[in-house]
Amino acid sequence: HQHFPPVKSRVRVTPQTLRQLPKLMRKAQATFDQTGGLHAAAVFDAAGKLVVLREDVGRHNAVDKVIGHGFLEEEWPFDSHILLVSGRASFEILQKALAAQVPIICAVSAPSSLAVQFARESGQTLVGFLRGDTMNIYAGARRIRD
Repeated sequence: HQHFPPVKSRVRVTPQTLRQLPKLMRKAQATFDQTGGLHAAAVFDAAGKLVVLREDVGRHNAVDKVIGHGFLEEEWPFDSHILLVSGRASFEILQKALAAQVPIICAVSAPSSLAVQFARESGQTLVGFLRGDTMNIYAGARRIRD
């Protein structure tokens, strides 16, 4: 919070857009198909189009890779995008997303309590347990609309 301002993005997404993201991410995980043991992080635009996906043994490293890609390819900031991670949403992942001004962070698993608190204080939308037709919205529900 000392280094990056809260997210001010006005982007909105539908629940249907969010529900399709895990399947789209999984289809793009070529290395996971071969190994069965990697995490992924993906950035999507507000319409659900995949911008970049990276895999790594560590979920934090995968996040570093997609944010780094955005910086190197001059797609920075990701202020109208969605970050999806294949595991849990940690405090550190929310910090990295804030640095890139990502307004919506989704995880297929649970967020930590610190991640929820950080998202609320940073103006971020945080979605966890994004699986099938269900999701839990922990912060910033205003960005998710029908």
